[in-house]
Amino acid sequence: MTRGRLFGRQYGILAAVAVYHVYILASPSAVLYPGVTNHLERRVAEHGQKLISGFSKRYNVERLVYFEAFGNVRAAIAREKQLKRWRRDKKVALIEKLNPKWRDLSEDFRRS
Repeated sequence: MTRGRLFGRQYGILAAVAVYHVYILASPSAVLYPGVTNHLERRVAEHGQKLISGFSKRYNVERLVYFEAFGNVRAAIAREKQLKRWRRDKKVALIEKLNPKWRDLSEDFRRS
């Protein structure tokens, strides 16, 4: 087996276990922010610590109210773009279908 084929297989294995998350964060006043990441726990912590300048910091968007997992980064990015185009009422319906009380799902990170 050639070196290139070996590395190709290794990368294929790594790609198969990679997980990407599309998420929605909410502020106390229910401003919504969809995003995508390859490390959900770290990314939510960054938002909570106000380490990311821009929309989420300005509007205090830090409570994780929804997320989906993807094995393919392109699919995750496409879904994030789709959610960003949605009207607010459609995002709210998506959140409330799985999280009707708008609980901060990141609280479960500390339990594991």
